[in-house]
This record gives sequence, C-alpha cells and structure tokens, in this order.
Amino acid sequence: MREGSLEAPTRHPLDWKNPEFGDPAKAEQELERIFGICHGCRRCVSLCTAFPTLFDLVDESPTMEVDGVKKDDYWKVVDQCYLCDLCYMTKCPYVPPHPWNVDFPHVMLRAKSIKFEKGTKLRDRMLSSTDALGKLAAIPVVAQTVNFVNRNSLARGAMHSVLGVHKDRELPPYAAKKFRSSFKTSSSFPVRDGKNTPGKVAVFSTCYVNYNEPGMGHDLVAILEHNEIPYVVVEREVCCGMPKFELGDLDGVSKLKETNVPVLARYAREGYAILAAVPSCTLMFKQELPLMYPDDPDTAAVRDAMFDPFEYLVLRRKDGLLKTDFKQPLGKIAYHIPCHSRVQNVGQKTRELLESLPGTEVKTVERCSGHDGTWGVKSEYFDNSMKIGRPVFRQMAEAADGAAPDYVSSDCPIAARHIRQGMGDEAKDAVKAHPLTLLRKAYGI
Repeated sequence: MREGSLEAPTRHPLDWKNPEFGDPAKAEQELERIFGICHGCRRCVSLCTAFPTLFDLVDESPTMEVDGVKKDDYWKVVDQCYLCDLCYMTKCPYVPPHPWNVDFPHVMLRAKSIKFEKGTKLRDRMLSSTDALGKLAAIPVVAQTVNFVNRNSLARGAMHSVLGVHKDRELPPYAAKKFRSSFKTSSSFPVRDGKNTPGKVAVFSTCYVNYNEPGMGHDLVAILEHNEIPYVVVEREVCCGMPKFELGDLDGVSKLKETNVPVLARYAREGYAILAAVPSCTLMFKQELPLMYPDDPDTAAVRDAMFDPFEYLVLRRKDGLLKTDFKQPLGKIAYHIPCHSRVQNVGQKTRELLESLPGTEVKTVERCSGHDGTWGVKSEYFDNSMKIGRPVFRQMAEAADGAAPDYVSSDCPIAARHIRQGMGDEAKDAVKAHPLTLLRKAYGI
C-alpha cells in the first residue's frame, strides 16, 4: 500500500439513497475505519476542533487506539464537524483515488443524517429554515422587532437559555425590503458571449441577500449593468439547501432541489451564466447537489452554468469584456477567503480582481474563520468558533504594511461579520464590506 497520493482528489457520489447509508451499525464501522486512519496521520489537527476531539478521545482511551474509544463518543467528533471540506481538499493524502478512500466530510454527513433521523432540536430546525424565517422577518414591523430583540441583552439572554442561540453572537439584521422586490431591472444590452463566459446572467439571490443584506444583490446587478451585461433575477427560488445539508436533513435538501433545479436548468440551457453572491450557495449547486444526484441532467446543467461572481468577472476580463474604468482607490483591505470559496477550486479570483484596483492594497488571509453558517451561532459551539477564528482575527487586524485596514472583507458575509466581531477594537475603524460592495465603490457607481 503506497503512502499518500500525488493524484488529484476525486469525489465519489454520495450514496445517500442506499439503505446501508442510514444503518447506524454500518456507519459506525466506517467511522471507526476512517478514525483509525486519521489517528495514524494527525495531519489535520490544526484545521478545526473535530480532529483534536477525536485525538483526545483516542489518547485518553484504555488502548490509546480507536478501538478503545466508546462508540457513543464518536458523536462528539461528528458534532464538531461543520462540513467545510478543507480536510478533504487541502490536507488529507488518503482521499480518493487513494485506495484507503478517506472522505471525512462524507462520513460526517452520513452520521449527521442518521442523527437527524433520530430527532433534532427545534432550534436546529428553525435555523435551517431560512426561507420561513426570512419571510416572517421581512414584514417591516416584524423586521424592526426582530432586529431590536437581536440587539437587546435581556432578550438575547432568553434566546441563549431557551433556544440555544449564544447571547454574545452578533446576528445579521433583517432588511425591511427584500432584494427580490426591489432590484433594478436590467437595461436592454446586447448579449456579448466571450470565449470563457456567457454574455447574460441569471442572478440566484440567495436567502441571505434577499432577507439580510440586499445591498450585496444591488451591488452585483449594478456591476453587471455598468459592464453592459444583461441580467435577470431567477423567476422563482427557495433556499439552496446548504443549512439543511449541514444539519444532515437530506430529504429537506431534496425537496428544495426539486424546486430550484428545474428553474435554474432552464436558464442554463438558454445560455445564461448563473451567479450567486454567497459561496455556500454556489458550492451547493456546483458540488453537493451533483454528488447527491450524479445522473440528473438538470443538476449537471446547473452545475456547469454556475459561477462565483468574481470567477465570472475575472473570466470576463480575460475575454476582454470587463470595464476597468476604476475611479475610487480603496486603500487597505483585509480580505478573507472563505472555505466554501476555496473548495470550488477556481483559484483566488476575488483577490486577483481586488489587487488590480488602483490605489488598493490587499492583505489576504486563507484560513477557516470558524463560523460556518449556523454552527457558530449555537451556544455550545460559540467558544470553539471564536477559538478557531482567533488566528484569522489577528491576521486580518493588520493590513499589507502592518497598519490597520480600512476595510474587512470576505466573500462569505457571515464569516465577515464573525471576523469583525472577533477583531474587536484591534481594528475599530475598519469597515465591514463585501467584495462586491468594494468593487462597486471602486467603479464609482
């Protein structure tokens, strides 16, 4: 058996409809097999708290091997994993096509699915129901009330004790007006296809942009308008499914897919590039759904048409079709690359474009921030999320020349909020701004 692999990682489809997938005994066998390999390697110890949890369990067991760890304790490791995929993509030498076939995220997902089927907390079901929460909070009076509650220390104390949402976590506000009800309609520009890019765009707005930060969506369509790229906002959408995926609710993911994919597939076949401003949503359509439905032509069509916004814009520039009439220097930017951007394997496209802006210095941090969707919101994981993010907070607090940054930015708006909270007064004057917001500012539009 060879040690490690020099071949490019490949991902096997998720065999989630196989009855053995949900068999707890079979799942524990696979957990034990993979845990044994991880214990013998320990290369991922610095990535998150899942691996230190596993290694502590092994080291404190009677045998100091995986066979000495109680099966019930396996779930302690599962709970610490938030499916960032970095172990698979950046660290593990035993991923497929290596014959050991180590896919740590997929075995974690399998375990989470089994745990979900046994029953899950009301809080977890609520947090993963982003559309339901967003529709309720999007009512103007309700939005104001929710935002007040989220800022009120007494109310947050009650949420901490009753719901398990940590009292110190800064939560994103809800907007009084949704993006989908307020976006500017595209001008009638001619479609200019490039060698690398379709010349028209369908915008999948995402729950977060629609309900929490519609400004990100307005920034995206303003950039498309400035570059004379005709666009539409998809006629119907629901949550991409990532919150339910991370919870292990695969049937819930499937129901959302059945709404989204037929609509998006039509845009894909009509020659649109599909853009989503949140990396987790892009990744869901690029990787997770294709792995769940490897033989579905609609899912494949959406996958092939889906772009990260900066991936699309950089390719557009390569095609000679992106305007570079930047008017506003941005100064010093501390930029964080989120895990779900890195896993897409498209390179550092956001950094590349930001660094091309005149009068702009970019300090790039390529490390997990530790928040990951709803995981860092939960009271039992808040401290760990802040611990994981501490190196990122420290690095982001200094711009390229060691001075404090003017802007703190990440493609993931939740990670950016988490990082800005963790930085505290170390960069008190730094403004949190999404890269799309920064690019629009640089254009002066």
